Amino acid sequence: MATVVAIITSMVVANAAQTFTTPNSAFISYSLAAGANSAAITPATSRSVLVMGCCTTAGDAAVGQVSLLHLSGASTGWFGLETTSPATITQGFSGIAGTHIVYIDSGHTVDIKTASADTILVHNGAAATRAGNVTLVW
Repeated sequence: MATVVAIITSMVVANAAQTFTTPNSAFISYSLAAGANSAAITPATSRSVLVMGCCTTAGDAAVGQVSLLHLSGASTGWFGLETTSPATITQGFSGIAGTHIVYIDSGHTVDIKTASADTILVHNGAAATRAGNVTLVW
């Protein structure tokens, strides 16, 4: 019977200062008529913000998400995944109102857009009312 012995010859431990904080969040429900926009939403400034949106309307339900960086008075940058049909990567950086950020319905008609250099909104480009919600976590 053979005995196997493992010998650790080197062990490196990195110590990093960590601060654990309770995340902040905002939850916004929407029910928008065809062509309507939600009220403006102001993301946290100079922090990474996870923006998750969904459409809960039957037959059009889906979800999309982005990581977003809002730089006060300048612009907003993002990177994430569009909803299904087909699912694609979305990315950009803009302070111009009306710039598409991410689709959150299966028909690619309900999206989150820039409303200004400092705000975003939900836009319903569908021909009928759409409902759902958007959650921001930072």
